[in-house]
Amino acid sequence: MTAEELFPVVFAGFVVLCVECKTITRAPIPVRWIQSTSGPGVTLYACPAHAVALGAGPSPEDELRAP
Repeated sequence: MTAEELFPVVFAGFVVLCVECKTITRAPIPVRWIQSTSGPGVTLYACPAHAVALGAGPSPEDELRAP
């Protein structure tokens, strides 16, 4: 076992990977929501620099619900 395995880096707060540049961001902005057929949907996030270029995609509120 290595020291990295024994003591992994832990980030405080809500951090995610940007879908565009694949870097960790502490200020994620939701840009896409993907419906899943076998469970809850997945929200994709972008860093503030790429969120404007990607634009807002469908969110759970945008999806049409069957009556």
